[in-house]
Amino acid sequence: MKWLLTMIGAVAVVLAVLGAFLPLLPTTPFLLLASACFARSSVRAHNWLRTNPLFGKYLRDWEDGRGLPLRGKIAILLFMWGSMGYSLTRVAHIPALVALLVTIGLGVSVFLLRFVPTKR
Repeated sequence: MKWLLTMIGAVAVVLAVLGAFLPLLPTTPFLLLASACFARSSVRAHNWLRTNPLFGKYLRDWEDGRGLPLRGKIAILLFMWGSMGYSLTRVAHIPALVALLVTIGLGVSVFLLRFVPTKR
């Protein structure tokens, strides 16, 4: 079981990194999944994830219940809606995809602003 959790965690880390650059692939849920898997399978991998210079601080703050800083929330929303806007221009001729993108964007925005604590 530990081997399976480690593999799922590794795949989740790869998807999280890709999600930083691809508009419909979320980063944070994959990081949280990787952290949960590593916490149950590999202390070393979990510590690596929590001390990673790119996203370790955000992950530690999230896991410790401190939320995200306002600056981070703003950056997330700007980057997400910027990439979402580009995607919308590419699929503007397909109303169902436009509706799906807007729904996903609104859902993530509401979740981030309403349910994720703002760290001060």
